[in-house]
Amino acid sequence: MAKYKRILLKLSGESLMGQKQYGIDEQRLDEYATQIADIVRQGVEVGIVIGGGNIFRGLSGAAKGFDRVKGDQMGMLATVINSLALSSALEQRGIAARVLTAVRMEPIGEFYSKAKAIETLRRGEVAIFAAGTGNPYFTTDTGSSLRGIEIEADVMLKGTRVDGIYTADPEKDPTATKFDKISFDEIYARGLKVMDLTATTMCKENNLPIIVFDMDTPGNLAKVVAGENIGTFVGNL
Repeated sequence: MAKYKRILLKLSGESLMGQKQYGIDEQRLDEYATQIADIVRQGVEVGIVIGGGNIFRGLSGAAKGFDRVKGDQMGMLATVINSLALSSALEQRGIAARVLTAVRMEPIGEFYSKAKAIETLRRGEVAIFAAGTGNPYFTTDTGSSLRGIEIEADVMLKGTRVDGIYTADPEKDPTATKFDKISFDEIYARGLKVMDLTATTMCKENNLPIIVFDMDTPGNLAKVVAGENIGTFVGNL
């Protein structure tokens, strides 16, 4: 039985690379689509935001000489490519999915509105929100917070390659310890890089809790949705 009725799932673009150095790893894409399809069949309403770092990241482009605004726009287009790939993988599993873009680009995707997103979710279709917020200088983390708040999600699930939030980077510091729960205020105090500050503040001010968990382990998404104590819960504790 699902604990959460409506979720916003945030996936990083880099995670879609899987074992590759660039682009989309088809096996990883299939694994994600399978996990998402499982919870949709349980009746969970799913909105998704995917980053574009596996194709292009605006900040790194700006560091190499691209105009920041154009670099961010290129990053927005990268998220659309990933969104189309995921929608295709879901449809192959019999799950209806609709790509809603923050900038107009019909017929590639439909222009986003809250009403259209809610209608999509209520029909049992997956709503995939592409092109970030449609504005430069905002990350897809902020796009996730915005869309999660707009669709009135019960929780934001941030799927990563680590199993939660630690006192330090567990890949670099073997003494790092994991938090089961942590408040938004403690994230600020400790300077933890869960999401960028704009995204974190939006979640705090609008009381949208976040669960950071390992999406790369098959079955974990269903466990989180069912309320199992995996990952790290972030909220106004």
